Amino acid sequence: MSALRQWTSFVKRLVHVIAKPIKGDSGRGGMVVHPYRGYGSQHEVFVMGRVFRQAALSRAIPRHGMLRDTADVARRILRRGLAEAQVEIHIGENKLCVGTDRDGYFDVHLPISHALPIDVSWHRADIMVHCSGQTPVRTHVEVYVPPPEADLLVISDIDDTVMFTGVAEKLKMLYRLFVKKPHRRTAFPGVASLYQALHRGVSERAERPILYVSRGPWAIYEMLETFFQINRIPVGPIIFLREWGISLRRPWPRRAEEHKRDLIDRMLTLYNDLPCILIGDSGQHDPEVYIEIVKAYPDRIKAIYIRRVDKNPKREQAIQRLRDELIGTQCELVLAADSILIAEHAHAQGDISAHGLAAVQRDVEEHRNNPT
Repeated sequence: MSALRQWTSFVKRLVHVIAKPIKGDSGRGGMVVHPYRGYGSQHEVFVMGRVFRQAALSRAIPRHGMLRDTADVARRILRRGLAEAQVEIHIGENKLCVGTDRDGYFDVHLPISHALPIDVSWHRADIMVHCSGQTPVRTHVEVYVPPPEADLLVISDIDDTVMFTGVAEKLKMLYRLFVKKPHRRTAFPGVASLYQALHRGVSERAERPILYVSRGPWAIYEMLETFFQINRIPVGPIIFLREWGISLRRPWPRRAEEHKRDLIDRMLTLYNDLPCILIGDSGQHDPEVYIEIVKAYPDRIKAIYIRRVDKNPKREQAIQRLRDELIGTQCELVLAADSILIAEHAHAQGDISAHGLAAVQRDVEEHRNNPT
């Protein structure tokens, strides 16, 4: 395939993916509800989402093809959040009603007064949304509650930890995702088997919660979900993203390290009976943020795994100094060149099975032998 045809294919596929979230209304327009996968415990669950108003599609636009995708991309760009919509959520016999904010977002903290079944991890939350002048919308979303067998909490960065997303490489990353073989070109080798091993634990049945954090905005939520599914990475209860809030009132997105620290605090409080491991990369502020977490929760963090993506000697020296700060604690910081080193340490700590370690070793070696 020529370079021109490859890039044409890339553009078409990228436009189709960007347009996909808008297609659920079949071109009718009106109010649309987009909930994000939820998470929680037997005491409280959390569900976020957004309510939009979007334009209808002209009947002159064909139902399929590039023209339809382009029109849907335009509708996505032009859609606006609906403020003061009433969102009612039911999960089991528990329910709560909240309003959307000025940008159309809702953030539900639902106390659990009627116990949820403990023989399943994923629970259905039914959502009904009312807004003046709009046809009511009914939808649902999955909510993850760890089973009693869960014995560890895993919190992981996404950018340059799970997938290649260097700022200078964004366009190339999208090209790899939608034109090249995504399972070989976008995820770090061994990531899928490593996170599967961490999810299943030594017993292979632990179903541990894995929570992912990204510096990106909620607008890329669907693209990240596609990436996780393609690469067979445990999807986790939720992908935490930032609402960038770019406006005259708030012209800059919130700092990524503040966003990450607040989320980790929330997760450690919610799952206060579980020890935790933290996974990040050396290219940003992950080591510094994670060291502060260990200092705040000295008995909760079992290990910090940092993927080495920056070979700058000064950066490695800085991380070594951070590692020295953990001397005397039960936590160890591991700076890892690949997924095998992380898996070997996790296995030695009793956090993954021998089968899980072997799967990581096999996948990394297979990639080394066949990198294309």
